[in-house]
Amino acid sequence: MPDRVLRAIDAPTIDHRGPDFAALGHEVLAGMSEIFRTGGPVVIYPSSGTGAWEAALVNTLSPGDRVLAFETGHFATLWRAMAERLGLEVDWVEGDWRRGADPDRVAAVLRSDPSISAVMVVHNETSTGVTSRVAEIREAIDAAGSDALLLVDTISSLGSIDYRHDEWAVDVTVGCSQKGLMLPAGLGFNAVSENALAASERARLPRSYWDWGPTIEANRAGYWPYTSATNLLYGLREAIAMLREEGLENVFARHQRHAAATRAAVEAWGLEVLCADEREHSAALTAVMVENADEIRKLILERFDMSLGAGLGRLAGRVFRIGHLGDFNDLMLAGTLCGVEMGLRLTGVPVAGSGVEAALSLLEREPVAV
Repeated sequence: MPDRVLRAIDAPTIDHRGPDFAALGHEVLAGMSEIFRTGGPVVIYPSSGTGAWEAALVNTLSPGDRVLAFETGHFATLWRAMAERLGLEVDWVEGDWRRGADPDRVAAVLRSDPSISAVMVVHNETSTGVTSRVAEIREAIDAAGSDALLLVDTISSLGSIDYRHDEWAVDVTVGCSQKGLMLPAGLGFNAVSENALAASERARLPRSYWDWGPTIEANRAGYWPYTSATNLLYGLREAIAMLREEGLENVFARHQRHAAATRAAVEAWGLEVLCADEREHSAALTAVMVENADEIRKLILERFDMSLGAGLGRLAGRVFRIGHLGDFNDLMLAGTLCGVEMGLRLTGVPVAGSGVEAALSLLEREPVAV
């Protein structure tokens, strides 16, 4: 999180029913439409990403509806569990956590079963470093002649990886504040298509706090129908300004460049990234496979005060994760990779070569666009 965002959050809290707040509300709503790349409504909740997951489901579906979901990692598994607890029937496509949702499988399932109401996809799996190909999944839905809604989780990709809500005809895009938007956790987002709004008129899952209708209506005047997280909205306004200043295309290119440098380091160490498909490498984080992952993480935290991501779910103890998203630059990446390399050596992991040198070589060959 950049200092600019933290200092913005630190401003005095204003009356969330006053005219100054309405100006703030209009500004952040317009800015988030740019980030999602949509001309439709964006609903902002005081919530975690889990709340925004629930909002996507309860506003569009009814008890007993069937949804198609893919086992791409820990968070796809959690979203599935939520759907089932809400009374939805989930057609679950098992996976090895090394690949994204398969567009061909989407088309095949929908052709064989036209009763499916929605397809749930995690765009960027935070647990694995795998990015599903959402545009191809939309093409697969259309090729199958299905009118299933497309619901996409962009919690760890929004503001970090190229994403196009309108162009890819996504019906509900779920986002959150604490990754590419460079804020603390506490704001959840739903970007909503016209089809999703129509579905919300028919949906019968219980909803109150998560109901899009009252929020979208209040947003017309720049307000919310409940007490807003005003100081987080200050931070969001500043984050949007930073993304605009750099330019979204430059932001995405920076993340891709840092991801490529990280993978070059992993290859030079003689290790393997978890993602098994080159088309699906994440630009936000890289998961590295190694037997004693937790020992490595523990030593690096204790010796260098640097926290690597843990393996989650079935990957517990088998991977560590290097984040390279948000407010991040070449020097920060070099320091991160240096810490990992020292940790590998100190824990006795055979290192084939210098990953730091490999990463720096790539960064020097591909300088940042000015």
